[in-house]
Amino acid sequence: MKVFISADIEGTAGITAWDEAKKGQPEYLEFREYMTDELVAACEGARAAGAKEVVVKDAHSTARNLILSKLPAYVSVIRGWSGHPDEMMFGIDKSFSAALYVGYHSKAGADANPLAHTLSGSVSRLLINGEVASEFTLNSLCAARYNVPSVFLAGDAGMCAEAETEVPGIVTAATGQGFGPATKSLVPAAAVGAIREGVERALWGHYEMRLPKLPQSFELVVEYTNPTDAYKWSWYPGMEHVAPRMLRLRAAEYFEIQRAIRFIV
Repeated sequence: MKVFISADIEGTAGITAWDEAKKGQPEYLEFREYMTDELVAACEGARAAGAKEVVVKDAHSTARNLILSKLPAYVSVIRGWSGHPDEMMFGIDKSFSAALYVGYHSKAGADANPLAHTLSGSVSRLLINGEVASEFTLNSLCAARYNVPSVFLAGDAGMCAEAETEVPGIVTAATGQGFGPATKSLVPAAAVGAIREGVERALWGHYEMRLPKLPQSFELVVEYTNPTDAYKWSWYPGMEHVAPRMLRLRAAEYFEIQRAIRFIV
């Protein structure tokens, strides 16, 4: 069994403010450690379920967050941004048995996490075929392009609920919940235990069908927080500037949607 893990930070247990997620801020060092501990727990759960190889994509901000000395010897890690449209899923391919997501957060506009966003603060909403999408939405569809099922997600309760709707059968571990700018969350030790147990459970039995449905065609709509970004990116080939803050792109293949997002978000 070969497992791919995409690791973010804003869905890590206890995280409440942006200073805790930004490199260079004093609070970041503490939450970088919690992010790493949750990732290690996911690796241990995968190993216990029979994974022989685990590949991790550090997928937050600079993509240089995880404390490498804490990672088990059987793990390989992808750091930095290559520029490939797979972005937070860069490194995944058809050889993987399953995809896991750790530290994931709710989409832009949601109230389940004070740090809710979708890829960038410049985006107020991002829609795929009329449905508002989260980063998990985008990344699980990326995994599905390679026929890799998405079997586990850890993050805020709102993101977990959405993942369960989008990918029936996915196992989740809710690490916390937002209340305006406040949060109620598990403590790190409890989150680590829930993630390790959840991943091991997710990888037992038949999980091959935990794939989001790939439609026959795709429509991407991006609503920006200001009209200047929409104007600037409206020159991307095939893009329609349908409203002052809104762009639309139609495509037959999901990779074309990924490629556009790579340049316009």
